[in-house]
This record gives sequence, C-alpha cells and structure tokens, in this order.
Amino acid sequence: MSITILPAGMTAAPDLADVLPPVKQRGKIRTLIRRHPTIVLGGAMVTVMLLIALLAPILFTVDPTALAPSKRTREPSALYWFGTDMLGRDVYSRVLYGTRVSLLVGFSVAVLAALVGMTIGLISGFLRAADAVIMRIMDGMMSIPPILLAIALMALTRGSVRNVIISITIAEIPRVSRLVRGVVLSLREQPYVEAAIASGTRVPMIIFRHILPNTLAPLTVQATFICASAMITEAILSFIGAGTPPTIPSWGNIMAEGRALWQVKPYIVFFPAIFLSMTVLAVNLLGDGLRDALDPRLAKRI
Repeated sequence: MSITILPAGMTAAPDLADVLPPVKQRGKIRTLIRRHPTIVLGGAMVTVMLLIALLAPILFTVDPTALAPSKRTREPSALYWFGTDMLGRDVYSRVLYGTRVSLLVGFSVAVLAALVGMTIGLISGFLRAADAVIMRIMDGMMSIPPILLAIALMALTRGSVRNVIISITIAEIPRVSRLVRGVVLSLREQPYVEAAIASGTRVPMIIFRHILPNTLAPLTVQATFICASAMITEAILSFIGAGTPPTIPSWGNIMAEGRALWQVKPYIVFFPAIFLSMTVLAVNLLGDGLRDALDPRLAKRI
C-alpha cells in the first residue's frame, strides 16, 4: 500500500465512498416522495399535529380552563389569535390542548382495536370450531352503527377520556376481526401452511410464524382509518355531551360550547373544526399511501 504525502496547506480530495452515502440517501428520499407522495404528505401533517400536542405549553398558550368573563366573545386579534369563548377562555389555547385529547383517543383506539380484533380474527379464522360462534357475536355488534353503540356504552358510564377510548374501541373491534379473519381464511389454504400442519407443527407456532406476519400489512392500513374514525366519533360524543367532561378541552367540547353563538361568533366553532378536518385528512392520506405501498396488486412496478 502506497502513502501519498501532500504539500503543506493542501488537503486530500474527499473519498468517493464518503460522498456516495449522502447521495444515495437523498436519492432514496426523492424516490419515496415520487412513488408515495400521500405517505410523505400525510406523515408530515400527522407529525405537525403531534408536535403541536406535545409542545402546546410553549406555543404561546395560556391555561385553557382559565375563566375571564370580562373578556368573553372577543374577536380574533393580535392578543387573542383565535378569539375567546363565552366564558372568556382563550380559544387558541383550548384548540391546541384539544389536539392532545383527539390524538390520544385516535391512537389509543387504533392500537387497542387492532390488537383485540387481530386476536379474535386469528382465532376465528384458523379454528373452525370457534368461527361460527365468534363471528355471529361480531355480526350482532356490527348490526349496530358504531356511534350508537358508543353512545349506549357511554350512557352506562361516566364521561372521561378513558371511557371514551373503551367505548369506541368496542365499537371498532368487529370490523378489524372480520378483516383479519378474511385474510386468515385465504392464508390457511396455502401450501406452506398445509405443509406445516402435515409436518406436525403446533397451531400456535403456525399462527405466529406463517399467519400473523401476513396480516400485519392490511391491519396497519385498517388501523389508520380506525384512528381517523375514532377522532370523529370522539368529537361527536363530546359535541352531544356524551363524551369527555366539559372541563377537558377537546375539539368536540369547544364546538358544542360555541354552537349557540354560531351565527354571530362563528370562529369559536370554525377553528376546532378546521383542526379536526386537517388531522383526519392527514391520517386518511397516510392510510391511503400505506395501502398503495403495501398492497402488491396496486403496485405499479414489480
């Protein structure tokens, strides 16, 4: 190996290996944006909402529950960016803190419904003896609209974020279980599954090694749509007074409190509605992008 000695004041040219990795990374990013723009756009919007929820205390907000009757129904201005409601509370602060409630409900319901529904779907799809009983229960639950089922469950409990999450999760579980069951029914007839059964592999091992990994892609896509649906359902429950308590700032509560003044003070309802719409749009865009990326039948290239 030869060693090159450079004159004083001169530096060696950068090695090609040191230059290629950043170039390759930029190429991968451009390829991702070009092939799946909805994933990038939806993911960016969801990230912004997450940052708003996490950084709400330092984003020039005040106590969202602080009452100031002398400052009620102030129009949006440099002092009150989103105005104030009829109790003098700062709408800007309430909307930003409401992001926490909606994202917590959406993500929690998506994770819980996916886990429970996946378990039920795996058992029902692979064990024929349990399929008839489990699916009839799921069909009975699906016959009730999710919002009505959530309202009925909330009527049996007191209003809280935890009870809202549990109620919406129970309403969403049947849809996840039927999706997973349909995937399992098609997978259990595959040759590699039949070979595993013929070789004496135990059922739990077959499920975890061969069935479960193939259900994760459609389950991930379904979870994003459940997240968006859960945020809308939470807003509906809070709007009609069956969701989170009025003391907790959520987008549904803010819109419910401002509906009486909608015609004269529309901004009280307008700002939380915009945030809710943008968040649901972001999650739906992310779900559409994931569906296109994970579904081989929609792939444009092989």
